[in-house]
Amino acid sequence: MKNLRELPKFRDSLSYLYIEHGRIEQRHKSIAWYGEDGEVAIPCASLGVLLLGPGTSITHAAIKALADNGCSICWVGEDGVRFYASGVGETRNSHNLLRQAEAWSDESSHLRVVGSMYRMRFPNPLPRGLSLRQIRGMEGVRVRDAYAQASKETGVEWHGRNYERAAWHKADPINRALSAGFACMYGVCHAGIVSSGYSPALGFIHTGKQLSFVYDVADLYKIQMVVPIAFSVVAESEHGVERKVRTALRDEVRRTHLLRRIVDDLAQLFTADPEDDPYAEDGSKPGDLWDPQEQVSGGVSYGDHGSGERPDEP
Repeated sequence: MKNLRELPKFRDSLSYLYIEHGRIEQRHKSIAWYGEDGEVAIPCASLGVLLLGPGTSITHAAIKALADNGCSICWVGEDGVRFYASGVGETRNSHNLLRQAEAWSDESSHLRVVGSMYRMRFPNPLPRGLSLRQIRGMEGVRVRDAYAQASKETGVEWHGRNYERAAWHKADPINRALSAGFACMYGVCHAGIVSSGYSPALGFIHTGKQLSFVYDVADLYKIQMVVPIAFSVVAESEHGVERKVRTALRDEVRRTHLLRRIVDDLAQLFTADPEDDPYAEDGSKPGDLWDPQEQVSGGVSYGDHGSGERPDEP
């Protein structure tokens, strides 16, 4: 029987793969892509997330093979700039989700996570005693400096972040490159969140969207990883920047072991003392029953009935 306490091997996977205008079918115990270039085998057993773009069809058997191998699936728009749907992750245990929900619903814990997420973005420790407003101000400076530095190093002109989804091709090459890279980062982070058993909707910095926590987590890495890649790609050529950015970022995700880092960073945000952790028991046991007075273990409430019969419902 599968050990439900184990996190899936997302941290040990390769990075991601974006596919559009083709057909995906099961091939032996894996899958294969069929397009203009013929058949291409896809190692889904070692893939972290598969991004399906426009013009893609996939068979039921291929979906099952991906799910069996713990590969997350995201249905996205052209160049990955829109997110439509995703498959479920491999995790069956809800203890990480419960920790996240507890931290989200408690104001002091919520604020602690927000502060931690901001501090994780800086290469050096921030001074103690800073207010949230002050940290956000420093974050704004960090982001502006990152764009300015990348522009200076590559010679790519930078006039600010500006693009419209409805007029994608009217944006300048650097904004299209950044958008494509950010979208891929969202896909990778979404897969890491779901595979680790957290909710993509319970955001701490962002709120009100089904992917709020995805935006929170992606902000930990996208300026550091996507911005220099996007500017470097555009500096070489302004043609086909979206595909080039996706390929370069995929290699960088693998080189830097980002998938492992995502899992570790999420665990750090919601660290619990094992001695006081109510979710550290065997995850294969039935879940507890909620009760306003006391927790009922084992998923079945027998009350004080010696015969083991359920008490009458109130």
